[in-house]
Amino acid sequence: MTALPTLTPEQRAAALQKAARVRRERSELLGELKSRQRSLPDILRSTSDVVARTKVRQLLEAIPGVGKVRAAQAMEELAIPEGRRVQGLGPRQRESLLERFPGAA
Repeated sequence: MTALPTLTPEQRAAALQKAARVRRERSELLGELKSRQRSLPDILRSTSDVVARTKVRQLLEAIPGVGKVRAAQAMEELAIPEGRRVQGLGPRQRESLLERFPGAA
């Protein structure tokens, strides 16, 4: 395992700002899905880095009517690993998610 690089105070501040921005954008994305302003197919088609790095479980839990239990069951039944991010989904897994949650369209 390699050691973390030593950052200057300026680099550290920039990294913290970037992390805060990404968290804010992810929160907005999940809020839009929860309030039905964006659909699951729209999000899965997105090329955004924020979408790509969002965990599938977080995305599923943001769908109205889907909680931790239903999200976990769906991921297990569709053979999607717990820590999988959206960018790591294969085409069949994406199709399966859309079939499983048609109300999120």
